[in-house]
Amino acid sequence: MPKTMIDLIRHGEPTGGNRYRGHAIDDPLSENGWLQMWNAVGSFNEWDRIVTSPLQRCKAFADALGDRYGIEVMVESRFKEVGFGAWEGLDHDAIKIDRAAEYSAFISDPVNQRPKDSEPLDDFIQRVSLAFNEIVERYRNERILIVTHAGVIRTIIAISLNIPPKNLYLIKVNNGGITQIRYTRIGAVLEMLNGKLSN
Repeated sequence: MPKTMIDLIRHGEPTGGNRYRGHAIDDPLSENGWLQMWNAVGSFNEWDRIVTSPLQRCKAFADALGDRYGIEVMVESRFKEVGFGAWEGLDHDAIKIDRAAEYSAFISDPVNQRPKDSEPLDDFIQRVSLAFNEIVERYRNERILIVTHAGVIRTIIAISLNIPPKNLYLIKVNNGGITQIRYTRIGAVLEMLNGKLSN
């Protein structure tokens, strides 16, 4: 049985405030966002490779970390965030107030009550699942760091633990938080959520 360890880190806080960023918004990391990510990984550097979303709030840190420790960085376009359609670029709190009924419907049923023109959740889950399963199979017995987004991390947790799509947004993923999934003889085990690494 492969002994594969997957570490996932959500990008740190981006510039531009607390707004919906799917894959149409590509804000860079703020200064605080960089600090969140460096603090999360600490001095740990025992990855065989780093895989990153193509969006700059992920890729800039992945490249800097790879350069620091001489670790190969691979871009996986399927790990970009879910598309939020009409909500892209809008403030989180404003959505809750100005579109209260729409927001409530989305939280209650994120599969069927999507923002207008957003990426269907089933399509998003499928693209993330395909990419993730390929990585787990191709790099078995390795330790991989995936630098990505909250939606991607929620999806990977959900497919690993057989959590239904309607419960995806019940998983809180912090900026700069580390999630760990280890593959054992019984399958995937969630070992950490929103943590930090230490060696």
